[in-house]
Amino acid sequence: MPFTFDHALRQRLHANVRDFPDRRIESGDLIHAAVAVTVVDGRHGASFLLTRRAQGMNDHSGQFALPGGRVEPGETAVEGALRELDEELGVGLGEDAVLGLLDDYPTRSGYRITPVVLWGGEDVAVEADPREVARVHYVTLERLARDDTPEFTSIPESDRPLISLRIAGAKVHAPTAAVVYQFREVALFGRETRVDHLEQPVFAWR
Repeated sequence: MPFTFDHALRQRLHANVRDFPDRRIESGDLIHAAVAVTVVDGRHGASFLLTRRAQGMNDHSGQFALPGGRVEPGETAVEGALRELDEELGVGLGEDAVLGLLDDYPTRSGYRITPVVLWGGEDVAVEADPREVARVHYVTLERLARDDTPEFTSIPESDRPLISLRIAGAKVHAPTAAVVYQFREVALFGRETRVDHLEQPVFAWR
């Protein structure tokens, strides 16, 4: 399936995310975080931005992640995602770039993540903060849409299916894999797919 970076793609993604009945988690026990799923015009076509976290960070160092972090007091999820995208990658977008929200995803490490889908536009200049980001990957929507991208397995520690995605030359695990998989299903294919039951690897539980 081709994904040409143009106005038609923006309209398609926007319509699919807008029509999706996203769910919020109401829990005072989970720390609220937000991540940015940012669609840009990459070298090989329409892509989204994925990072590898810098080594030595306090939480989940070296793991794949979407730009994001804790939502600060007084912020909305959208404001938090836009701020984190700017801080981590130097990409400053306004709320007019928001295509919509996906479901909150509860993590084993005590967060509820709100994914914010953004249209980054053309000629996005990424300047990653080396204190937080070791590497930036432009993952094409074509790669994400392939049948062999998602993989579901099991682990003895849980009766929930473990999800991983074959992208960025590696296996990307949940929570990032769960969020990106829902983006694929909802935004690219218009499928009402839930992911809160999808498991994270044990190394991500802390």
